[in-house]
Amino acid sequence: MSDYLVRAMADNDQLRAFAIDATDVVREAQKRHDTFPTASAALGRTLVATLLLSAAEMKGDEKMTVRVLGDGPVGGIVADADAHGHVKGYIQVPHVDLPLKENGHIDVGGAVGKNGTLTVTKDLGLKEPYSGTVELASGEIGDDFTYYLASSEQIPSAVGVSVYVNADGSIGVAGGFMIQVMPGADDATISRLEANLKKLPQVSDLLRDGTTPEQLLDRIFGAGEVKVIAKEPVSFQCDCSKDRFAKGLATLSDKELHSMIDEDHGAETVCKFCGNKYEFTEAELKDILSSKDTQQD
Repeated sequence: MSDYLVRAMADNDQLRAFAIDATDVVREAQKRHDTFPTASAALGRTLVATLLLSAAEMKGDEKMTVRVLGDGPVGGIVADADAHGHVKGYIQVPHVDLPLKENGHIDVGGAVGKNGTLTVTKDLGLKEPYSGTVELASGEIGDDFTYYLASSEQIPSAVGVSVYVNADGSIGVAGGFMIQVMPGADDATISRLEANLKKLPQVSDLLRDGTTPEQLLDRIFGAGEVKVIAKEPVSFQCDCSKDRFAKGLATLSDKELHSMIDEDHGAETVCKFCGNKYEFTEAELKDILSSKDTQQD
């Protein structure tokens, strides 16, 4: 498999760990949304972090939606993921490219903004979805997910996500990790984890050197300290279809549909998440209109 996620336990099961290489996921998102470098990094980090969080918390048919809304120039970022490693997402303003920070890193915090919110909504198959919202910690995405887990879910965690954008605007690598402290973990284990994370190089630098998700966890915990539980593929995958958009058009008023038929002689719909376009002819719109009338009768 190309992109994949690793689930593991470490330090005598006191820590739960996830690591991911999502390079192709972010490449696909960049191509579909024509994102400029800074926007690519912001969207890419959000997709990576959402995959990590959904792997930790989703099962079966459950789904998760993450919304990052700051006061920066990229506007809002939305990502949807399920329990099977599928993710899709978009960024409100894709053509944003800011100067690099003094340390040479992409200024994701400047693009997202430091004032705003991170909202995680979980569809658990119940009557109402569960939502948790926190203020943005920095706009750098990894910090924001770390803060969300500690504040909204009371799970001490460390989330590191990184995207390297090549000089031509294409995606070099993308990936990250999430470490969660299990109940009963001792102080020495937590202190050792904190010390190791401080010494950890940038995730994108490690991935560019060929580091795998398994090796990334070895770098964090030490060789032989990690027990890999599962290795799962991840991918950018959208579940949009012409039929779904037809159902959406059926919710419009008769007046709006007649306008599309009489004035526009058809309609084009575009999926926000993946950019796929679906054309509807006059005849198809008339069928949608007549099916509405039939249902109303």
